[in-house]
Amino acid sequence: MDGHRPAVWLSDRYSAQQGHGVAQQTCLAHLARDVAYALEASDDPVPFRLKLWLGSAFDLADAAASLAASTLAAKRRALERRLDVILATPSGCELTRALQAKLRRARDQLLTFVDWPGQVGATNNACERDLRPAVIQRKVTNGYRAMWATQGEADVRTVVDTARLVPNTSVFGTILTTVTA
Repeated sequence: MDGHRPAVWLSDRYSAQQGHGVAQQTCLAHLARDVAYALEASDDPVPFRLKLWLGSAFDLADAAASLAASTLAAKRRALERRLDVILATPSGCELTRALQAKLRRARDQLLTFVDWPGQVGATNNACERDLRPAVIQRKVTNGYRAMWATQGEADVRTVVDTARLVPNTSVFGTILTTVTA
């Protein structure tokens, strides 16, 4: 990223994805998947409580852009209090304790989206959808054989994705303008 440090970095809990941004939002969908597994594999009540907590967090993420700052702050405090209780709940289940430990380590990264209502999501699903075409291209072609082809693909994708960010902009027109510049 050539020295650039984004204000917020949104990712899963993979260690290579940590520490790139000033603030970090952990993908709650990845945590929800872990909670769903714990629900299936355990009779412990903590995973169910975590599922309910994540549901409330997703609801807050969906409504964040339309809520007043004071309402967001109050809802965040309520979620943090609920999570404190869940994480302090003793459990005899190894899977539940591991899940609680994972959430404790990510504690300051779970509700970062509240600080950027409507700008930062609670999941990295959109990021993964944006990467999917490049991954499919790599798998179908077994990768590029020449660096110029790789760079060309990256350049085209950058222009197209940037053009899509501007309302009422023609992607084709943007490519044409870029190529003829």
